[in-house]
Amino acid sequence: MGQPDWRDALLARRLDLIANVSALTAEALRLNQKRAGIEMDVLRLELEIGRSGANAQLVQDLHEAEERAAAIMLACAACEERIVAAEADVEDVDRSLAAPDENYDGSQP
Repeated sequence: MGQPDWRDALLARRLDLIANVSALTAEALRLNQKRAGIEMDVLRLELEIGRSGANAQLVQDLHEAEERAAAIMLACAACEERIVAAEADVEDVDRSLAAPDENYDGSQP
């Protein structure tokens, strides 16, 4: 494969990978916003329990909010792992782009 075809394929792959990193980053931001909202619910419920005492409904609501927060934290961690893996893929492509093509003899631009 000539250098232009080889580079074009790698550049197209890099573009796809960057789009994936961008989508994953957007997902991470969405999850973090959701986590922050749930944490606000947890704080509100804890304050309400502190003010009015622990009735069964407030305790149940607090428990459910804490479970949602834990689930979102796991989703955030999984998303971060996918971002790290996607960024590693970009780095691999970047290394390939930086390396000389051993099969290319330089006779074509």
